Amino acid sequence: MSIRLEHVNYIYKDNSDDVHQALKDVNLEIRPGEFIGIVGHTGSGKSTLIQHLNGLLRPSSGKVLYDEKDIFEEGYPLRQLRGKVGVCFQYPEYQLFEQNILEDVCFGPMNFGKTKEEAMTLAKGALASVGMSEDLFLKSPFELSGGQKRRVAIAGILAMEPEYFVLDEPTAGLDPIGRDQILNLLRKLHEEKNMTIILVSHSMEDVAEYVDRMIVMNHGEVLFDDDKRKVFQHEKELNEIGLSVPFYCSLMKDLNAHGFPVKTDVLTVEEAKEAIMEVIRKKRNNA
Repeated sequence: MSIRLEHVNYIYKDNSDDVHQALKDVNLEIRPGEFIGIVGHTGSGKSTLIQHLNGLLRPSSGKVLYDEKDIFEEGYPLRQLRGKVGVCFQYPEYQLFEQNILEDVCFGPMNFGKTKEEAMTLAKGALASVGMSEDLFLKSPFELSGGQKRRVAIAGILAMEPEYFVLDEPTAGLDPIGRDQILNLLRKLHEEKNMTIILVSHSMEDVAEYVDRMIVMNHGEVLFDDDKRKVFQHEKELNEIGLSVPFYCSLMKDLNAHGFPVKTDVLTVEEAKEAIMEVIRKKRNNA
């Protein structure tokens, strides 16, 4: 059950005569089981794009299809779709409001028709999956750390059992420990539950470490849509639109340019270490 965008355009209008085209002829297919990173400078269309995936925004023209059905056709169950395609916006913890975190996570499933008992079971499972221990279930959300609040907010969406999980800058404002916890949680959900993860991020290092496919947005258009290693080879084009490549990718290219023949599709520190050691081993063997 893929999500497909066909020639999607979206135009923002305000109370004046000003208009702004936020999406321009976007064609994408998002398939089950993928881990996708969406990147782009501020105003590139990233957040507008993800709001089309479950019908929070309606295209000015073009189609959004889920399982080959137009989600804006008359009679389409948009409410059900929003349970299948969960969207977590920036700083989701600001939306926590119940007296304790268990009740907060129950809210979503009950809002989608689950009984109190069913919602409780789903909420406890979701909280466990994000690493929240039972002794915290009855605590007020406002007694938690920033990272814990973020995990509770994520659990609130997981409790609705989405097939696609879309997150807009989920590590914004977190310290390095909280950031790693959230990103490792997303990796776990992807690997163990085969959940499709769509991660909007400004961090090229995070994208390099976790995703498989990259979608690069620029002025409302899809500039690149490919395997992350292939996308990061376009360093010049990325720099021109205000994006960088991961540090270790640049480092390998610099080493290669100065006569140290390492491969240049390296993205992480572990890959860089192995690439350098591979060259050293070859030199030793040829000595």
